[in-house]
Amino acid sequence: MKLGLVLGNEYTARMPATPRIDALIAQTRAARDLGFDGVYAGQHYVTWPLQCIQPIPLLARIAAEAGEMRLGTGIILLPLMHPVDMAEQIATLDAICGGRFIFGVGIGYEEHEFHAFGLRKQDRAKRLEESLEIIKLLWTEDEVNYAGEHFTLEHVIPTTRPLASPHPPIWLAANNDPAVRRAARMGDAWLANPHARRDTLAAQIQVYREANGGTLPAEMPIMKDVFVARTHDAALAAIRPALERRYQVYVEQGQDKQMPAGDATFDLPFEELMADRFIIGDPDEVVAELRVYGAMGFTNVIASVQPIDTDNAAALECIRLLGIEVLPHIGD
Repeated sequence: MKLGLVLGNEYTARMPATPRIDALIAQTRAARDLGFDGVYAGQHYVTWPLQCIQPIPLLARIAAEAGEMRLGTGIILLPLMHPVDMAEQIATLDAICGGRFIFGVGIGYEEHEFHAFGLRKQDRAKRLEESLEIIKLLWTEDEVNYAGEHFTLEHVIPTTRPLASPHPPIWLAANNDPAVRRAARMGDAWLANPHARRDTLAAQIQVYREANGGTLPAEMPIMKDVFVARTHDAALAAIRPALERRYQVYVEQGQDKQMPAGDATFDLPFEELMADRFIIGDPDEVVAELRVYGAMGFTNVIASVQPIDTDNAAALECIRLLGIEVLPHIGD
């Protein structure tokens, strides 16, 4: 199993960005030196009461510290973007990091983000699919002609190509079963969401397998909320306030309404919310939990250790413990 790191680039709105960026740079250096596989950054816009340091410029800065680690978006809200812009931005990032870029994309769910971009949320699935088709063409063809419902390209000659051949891996995030099937159809891997319980994930792995011709890809990535400390109680005390706030914001934003019926609410007491959903504990507990996900078929766990306003020092110590006390026990 490979272990990656989600950079905590979403936190309280209108707080200065520079201290958080400096903390993420320090975390990247630590992850690099400890043998993590990669670092990833997600995307949101105007998500009051939170803000998001945008992933493309952040990852360009992080690349200078990442060494041989992979970099990735986890995730880009592709329906909000124009595919020509995304094709060239991601190709540039792939060149910056030596062909080690992962293009993680998703559909988005927050109504006000689509409104701010002058788009309709109900168009998001079609915009996502058209964008992926166009981006792949721009990365691989000498001339692109495309006539879709939302995008039209005529005699476009691509000029910026990614270093990876034929293109960076596309990890397509999905919460519900139809989106899992889309990931099998259009992506190189399904990027499983961090919010689902294990029973939901087990069922969705089968949905993916069936939609993917009965097989799983070489890499099966999942993001998870992970926190490790010397003791279970210390880990829970360090991360619980931030996770409680994070998931209450999810409730207010409607994220839980994107989940399958069995997981369709996050408005739960924390102990019930945490069960089979978060990985929190001492090193032995975290190793045991990660092995469960490995047995399910996941090959890459991307750990989110700094939701919202988790203390920078606590997040860095968590990364250190993951590298020293956990990673050596979950490798190949």
